[in-house]
Amino acid sequence: MKKLFKTNIGRLRILGFLEGFTLLILVFVGVPLKYYFETPGFTKALGPIHGAFFILFVINAISVGIEQNWKFKTTGKVILASFIPFGNFYVDKNILSKR
Repeated sequence: MKKLFKTNIGRLRILGFLEGFTLLILVFVGVPLKYYFETPGFTKALGPIHGAFFILFVINAISVGIEQNWKFKTTGKVILASFIPFGNFYVDKNILSKR
């Protein structure tokens, strides 16, 4: 775990996990609470936290892409995955962990 904090790709992987996890919580817990049980408090609390992780992830993905001389296609895949539930976990396993 300490090794992840030492590299930019490691920090991007951590941000990807946090962003992906908060997205899953919003989609599978927050949305049902908001629309089926009419209690929007959970999404109001977690939404900005997820938004901050999302912005940090995108900025860091672009930064790492430039630093590592990634092709535009690779950087695009990494960023696009953050919009899809479970996408960050797929990218982490198939792209980021191999670099």
